Amino acid sequence: MKPTKEDRKKFDLDLQYGEVREDRVAEMLQDKKIEVKSEKDLWQKTGNICIEYESWGKPSGIEATESDYWFHNLCIGDDEYCTLVFKTPVLKKIVNKLDTFRSVAGGDHNASRMHLVNLRKLFSTDVIKAFKDIEDE
Repeated sequence: MKPTKEDRKKFDLDLQYGEVREDRVAEMLQDKKIEVKSEKDLWQKTGNICIEYESWGKPSGIEATESDYWFHNLCIGDDEYCTLVFKTPVLKKIVNKLDTFRSVAGGDHNASRMHLVNLRKLFSTDVIKAFKDIEDE
């Protein structure tokens, strides 16, 4: 079956959309500050990642970073399974404005405080809707 003019138009729009996203990914790595965190094995059992915000009573992690982007590696052993990438201000809004995440102690001497973020909940329609509502404020 021969592609129609409408099929070609849709392809052109999809291609343009994809190329814009490719450019955005390239921009993340050029002249931008990035923060890279890695989550080892435990995330597989708990379904959670930890995003530090305080250490020894002072802002750290997400609250102290000056990065433009936050890269969060999910590792299996020594290998990266995948990497979640957030604009840092977006991730800050998610963990600071939404009350769906718990805070836990951890790190050396349990001196750090972290948001415990459930991956399923992070990408749930409820959290996405709440985030959109925050953006509209």
